[in-house]
Amino acid sequence: MKKTLFLALFAVLFSCHPKPSIGISVPEAVVQADTIHFTPPKNIILMIGDGMGITEITAGMYLNSNKLNLEQFQYIGLHKTYSNNNVVTDAAAGTSAIACGKKTNNGYIGVDKKGKVVENILEEAKQNGFATGIVTTSSLTRATPACFYSHQKSEVMTEKIAADLLKSNLDFFIGGGKKDFDKQKLIDKFKEKGYSIATYLDKDFNFSNIDPADKFGYFTAEADPEESRDYFLLAVNAAISYLPKQPENGFFLLINDAQIGKGGQMNNSNYITEKMKEFDKAIGAIMDFAKKDGETLVLVTANQETGGYAINPASSVDTIFAAFTTDKNTAPLIPLFAWGPGEELFGGIYENTSIYDRMRRALGFRKAIIQ
Repeated sequence: MKKTLFLALFAVLFSCHPKPSIGISVPEAVVQADTIHFTPPKNIILMIGDGMGITEITAGMYLNSNKLNLEQFQYIGLHKTYSNNNVVTDAAAGTSAIACGKKTNNGYIGVDKKGKVVENILEEAKQNGFATGIVTTSSLTRATPACFYSHQKSEVMTEKIAADLLKSNLDFFIGGGKKDFDKQKLIDKFKEKGYSIATYLDKDFNFSNIDPADKFGYFTAEADPEESRDYFLLAVNAAISYLPKQPENGFFLLINDAQIGKGGQMNNSNYITEKMKEFDKAIGAIMDFAKKDGETLVLVTANQETGGYAINPASSVDTIFAAFTTDKNTAPLIPLFAWGPGEELFGGIYENTSIYDRMRRALGFRKAIIQ
C-alpha cells in the first residue's frame, strides 16, 4: 500500500514539473524599446564560416602574421547557439535560427520544432524587391546554404532540398552538389526559367563573363567541391560584381565557407588555420567592396564551433600546438562581427535567432524584436 501511494505521489510530482528537453529556458520574443539610431543599409552580405569559433579565429590570426581583416570590425556580439532539442547545435538548426529566427531541432532545415515551414530572410528580401545570392564552398544542398532557401524536416533529403532551390528564384548561386539536381533534371528546368547555368565541366568558363541580364548558377562539383578546386575568392568577387548590377532595391548575399568546420571534424589544426586564412581573404574582398559602396552592412559569424579546438602551452605566433575534445560540434558562444550601416544593432550577447530579427530591423522589414 505504502509503495503504491509513493509511486502515485511521484507520478503527480513528476507530471507537475516536466523537465525541459535540454535544460535551458528559451526566452519568449519580448519586444524591447528600440532606442538604437542607425543609418539603414541598402544591402547585407552575411558571411558564415562553418565551425568558426574564437579559437579558430585566434589560430588563423597568429599564423597570418598576427593579423586578420576581421580586426577592421568595430561592432562585435556573441550569440547563443543551442538548438531546440540539444545544447550542442548542428549546422541545420544553428543556421535555421540565423536564417529564420526560430529555434528548431537538430537536422531540421528552415522549419520550426514541429516541422512547420518558417520563412527565411532571403525569401523576405526577395519579397521586398531585393536581388539574392548564395556562394558556398560546400554542396548547395548542405545544411548551411540550404537553410536560406529550403524547408525540410531532414538535412539528408538532398534531392528535395535541390528542388527547393529551383522554387526559390535566387538570382545568383555558386556551389557544389550537381548530382542532387541531375536525377530530377533540375538543371534543364533552371534553364527553362531563364537561368544561365554553367558547371565545372565547362573548361572555358570564366567568372568575369557573367551576363547580369540573366539569373546565374554555377555548379562547382558533383558533390562537395574537392580541396584542389580553388574557386572561392573568384566566386565571391563574381557575386559582388553581379548583384549590384541588378535592377532591384538592393541585395542580400550569403557567403558560406564550410571548410573551417571540416578541419574541426578532421581534428586537423593546419587545415583549420589555412582555411581560416582563406576565409579572411574573402572577408578582405568584401570589405574592399563595402567601403567603396558605402551602403552595405557586412556580417561575419558562424553557426557553431567544431572540434573543441584549443591552443595549448608551448604554442607561439608561428607554431600552434593544438588539441581537440571531439570531432563533432561544441556549444560555446559564437562571435558576430558587424561593419557598415546598421552595425550598431549587433553588439551584445543574444540568441542566434536574434540575428534574423536584427537583419530585418536593419533592412526596415518591420520593427525590431531584439532580445
